[in-house]
Amino acid sequence: MKTTDDLTQVLLKTETDALDDVLQREDANLIHGEHPFAAYMRALIRQKGLRQQDVFLAADVPEGYGYKLISEERHTHRRDTILRLCFAARCTLGETQRVLMLQGLSPLYPRLARDAALIVALNRRIYEIGDVNAYLAQHGFEELAPCGEP
Repeated sequence: MKTTDDLTQVLLKTETDALDDVLQREDANLIHGEHPFAAYMRALIRQKGLRQQDVFLAADVPEGYGYKLISEERHTHRRDTILRLCFAARCTLGETQRVLMLQGLSPLYPRLARDAALIVALNRRIYEIGDVNAYLAQHGFEELAPCGEP
C-alpha cells in the first residue's frame, strides 16, 4: 500500500484526462464507500486478530457507544476517544493518523508537545490506556480524556 505522500505525488503528476486510468491503477490505495472510517477501523481490528468488544473494553469506551462509532451511526469530535480506540486496537502511528483523518480529526502533530508524547507512546507500543495515561502524566500532560457519550 502506498503512503498518502506517495499517492499525492502520483496525483500531482496526473493529467486531467488520465484520472480514470490512475484511479483504476491505484484502486488498492483508495478508500471507497460512504463510511471509510467504519470500514478502515473494522479492517484494522480484524487484521490484528482482535474483537471489537475487546477493543472497546481496553479503550474504556462503553460497548454500545463503541459499536455506534465504529459503524458511523454516531460521530464524535472528541479526539481522545478516537485515540483511545487506536491505542486499544494496537494501531501503529500511520494507522492512527489515518483513523484520525478519516474521522475528520486532526492527525497527531509532532510540534505539539502532548502529541509528541502520544507519537512516542504509539511508536514504543505502549497500548494499555492506563500506561498511556501514566506516561502522559509523567511528562506533565493531560491524560486521555475519559470517554463520554455526547
